[in-house]
Amino acid sequence: MLTSASRHGLATLLLLVALALLPPALNALGEPFYIGLGTRVLIFAIAAVSLDLILGYGGMVSLGHAAYLGVGAYTVGILSFYGVQNGFVHFLSAAAISALVALAIGANSVRTTGIHFIMISLAFGQMLYYLAVSVSQFGGDDGLNIDAQSAFGGLDLGDPTSLYYVSFCILVVVLFGLDRLVNSRFGMVLRAVKSNEPRVRTIGFSPYRYKLTAFVISGTICGIAGALLANQNLFISPASMHWGRSGEILIMTILGGMGTLSGAVVGSVVYISLEYFLSRLTEHWQAVMGPLIVLVVLFAGGGLVALLAGRRVAGAGSR
Repeated sequence: MLTSASRHGLATLLLLVALALLPPALNALGEPFYIGLGTRVLIFAIAAVSLDLILGYGGMVSLGHAAYLGVGAYTVGILSFYGVQNGFVHFLSAAAISALVALAIGANSVRTTGIHFIMISLAFGQMLYYLAVSVSQFGGDDGLNIDAQSAFGGLDLGDPTSLYYVSFCILVVVLFGLDRLVNSRFGMVLRAVKSNEPRVRTIGFSPYRYKLTAFVISGTICGIAGALLANQNLFISPASMHWGRSGEILIMTILGGMGTLSGAVVGSVVYISLEYFLSRLTEHWQAVMGPLIVLVVLFAGGGLVALLAGRRVAGAGSR
């Protein structure tokens, strides 16, 4: 008899196997175009998983998370603008700069809770959005074109399949790393902070340090997703930093199931697939998408992961 954790682990493994087999399956069906859609799913899955660390396990509802997506993307774009094409420099710089931005924002944001945290994260996110709009040297509101993908020697990110598998490998590493993190002592304290912060403080832990560390890790991972997004689109604009994009990442996380990590992947697959196919059926696709999301929230407290498992859970902290 498989335990709940074992079933969830098996389901996660099957999902990753399905994602790994997607490109050859699409090529065999003569539909290689959809590999690009799959890459977009993987990129936003990385962003959603990063948000789930602070949302599902830390209880921090951020409406400015897309700022790190934009910071990572703009890092790649600006380096390319100045003639730097080395992929290792691109991705390491995107991670480092996103971490520094997250540290600066988090140092102030995580001192607050509830609606105050939501509003301050939104404010910081919009500050970066308007900063990107105002810098005309890098395109301002019109965005910035990128001449070529990041160069990794023999690895051609201009090939859709190569970019897909790079994104897939990064997602797997992120899932594995965060799984170890949330089940470590650090993760236990982070969950406890979400559940009862005053009590955690009473027994001798500093909630601020744990929340800030999680916040920086989350922002760093999202910055890497931004670097991948820049390589896929060869274009970056302030729209990637807008609070509306943060809301989409938040919906993906909630849709799949908060506090499950793999739920963020499921939510990304479902949300982006529905967005793509519904938008081709009707220009009013949001009118269809909205009620579907509401139904999931109403009848599956733990998101799609809980719904598929036939159970209603409180999402947060369950795996």
